[in-house]
Formats: sequence, structure tokens, C-alpha cells
Amino acid sequence: MTGEFAIQAEKLTKRFGPVVAVDGLDLAVPRGETFGLVGPDGAGKTTTIRLLCALLRPTQGRAAVAGFDTVRQPEEVKARIGYMAQRFALYPDLSVRENLEFFSDVFNVPPDQRPARTARLLSFSRLERFQDRRAAHLSGGMQKKLALACTLIHDPEVLFLDEPTTGVDPVSRREFWDILLELRLRGVTVLVSTPYMDEAERCGRVGLLYRGRLIHVGAPEVVRRLVKGEMLELQPTMPGGRGLLPMRQAREALAGQPGVLEVQSYGDLLRVFVDDAALRLPQVELALTARNILPRGLHRAEPRLEEAFISLVRAEQAAGARGR
Repeated sequence: MTGEFAIQAEKLTKRFGPVVAVDGLDLAVPRGETFGLVGPDGAGKTTTIRLLCALLRPTQGRAAVAGFDTVRQPEEVKARIGYMAQRFALYPDLSVRENLEFFSDVFNVPPDQRPARTARLLSFSRLERFQDRRAAHLSGGMQKKLALACTLIHDPEVLFLDEPTTGVDPVSRREFWDILLELRLRGVTVLVSTPYMDEAERCGRVGLLYRGRLIHVGAPEVVRRLVKGEMLELQPTMPGGRGLLPMRQAREALAGQPGVLEVQSYGDLLRVFVDDAALRLPQVELALTARNILPRGLHRAEPRLEEAFISLVRAEQAAGARGR
């Protein structure tokens, strides 16, 4: 394992009895990169992060963070990382400033450095005006920013964030990610798990985790290109706009059509992956109108990371089914 990488894992495996939570994971994150870890619930994201933070011992394989082995040198690892769990333990009866002071004690920040670091983090997290407010009285978004500030109080080299914006409003999510961008510009390495594909798009690279295995790693635009075929988007409607949107009927009408590779639904939209968009667009329209379904807004569109993720996971599921 080399010093150019802030995070490295080789064949990292964690079993809990018969359950394999992390399965032979290989990963190398260069210093200063923001790496996004995405996957469905139960994919192994939290277990992976806890292994890398030296909070769990691997069953097999090894990992190094900031150049230190997570099993042989766990205290060296912990001194150089920040870890923000899904439920970060802020103290609700303490004020914003008092929480920062408490975590300064926890991380043994030298007393002469505490005032400057606290002031910098209050400014950095946009919490200066709220520094005397109790944590319990902050909004969800401000609590997340305070948790991040507490995680950063000891100037960690590597930051691990486990779904840090779950449950907060879109504006707060955007502000949180603006802060992460500033960290990246300062050279901090960030590994963040997220259920939000728009957040994953903001990472330098993303890793798709499925059933404990890292099935794809690459820049978001590279992962998007892994999806087979081209995409058509439409809103299936009934003549006159009456009744429920005929999503199930539309999917049935398109399933098995020549050149149709996959159909995904998003709210009232269908996204249809085909081998050739120009060739299949009239065919899709005809197949739907034959069922008395109007393909409103039918057009070619570029797949986003969310569509790519679903398609790649489905392909992995199909491959697993064929292997049984």
C-alpha cells in the first residue's frame, strides 16, 4: 500500500455469522478526492465505512487510511480521520459553541488552538449567528452542519460521512455540499455514502456497492456510459387525461418489443432503454397508441446516474440469478 492514496483496501471482507456484509472489496482513493459510495439499503455501505475507520476488524483482507493499517495501527488511523455517523451524537442541551468545545476535549485539540479553530468552523459552517443556540433548537440542516463542524475540529486528513444529509431539506443539502466542496479545495479526502444520486454526481468518482461487492467504480460520467443502449423518456396518458396514469399497461405494452432493453418508471414518467433511439422511437409510440395510451412528451434523453445505477444493479441481479 502506497502513500499516494489516502484510503486503500485489498480484498476487504466482513462476515457476521453466515452474512457477508462486505465481500472482497478493493478500493484506492487518492489524497484530496471526494469519493461517493452508493448502493441500496443493506449493500454494506456503513460496514465498509466502519471497517475503514478502524471501528470493526475485517474477517479477511486489509485496509490502510492515511498510510496506517486499520488493524495494526487503529489509534493512528483514528487520530487522522473524522467520522460522521448517520446519527451523530450531538449534545442537545449544549449550545453550538459548547458542542464544539466538548469535541475539542474529546479530540485533544491543544488549548491554544481552540479559539481560532472554533471561530473558523463557526464561519465555515455558517453557524456564527447561532453559536449560543442549543443544538436541540437547531433545524435539521443546521444540526448536520454542526455535526460536520464537530467532526472537523481536530483537522482530520480523511473524512468519512455516512449518509450525512438524510432527512434534511434540499436547500440544506445543497449548503452542506457547498461546504464539502470547500473541504476538497483545501485537500481533505472525503468518502461519503449517500442515497441521493444528485449528490453522487458531485463526487470525483463513485463506487456502486451491491451485496457487499463493489461492482463499478468511476467518474459519474463514466458510470453513466456503462448503461447499454440509448434512453427514451415519456409520460403515458389516457385520451382526454382521465383516470390514473396507465403505467403498468405502458410497461406491459413495451416489454418484449424489438430493441427494448429495459423500462424504468419514475413517478409519472417512463424511461425506456433501447438499442437505437432514432429507430425505436416510432415503434414505442405505435406500441403504446395500439393500447390506447398516449406517449406524451416522447423524446430521447440522456440517462442520469440514477438510471445508470438502477440498470447496473438489475444487470447484476440478473447475472446472479443465471449463476444460481
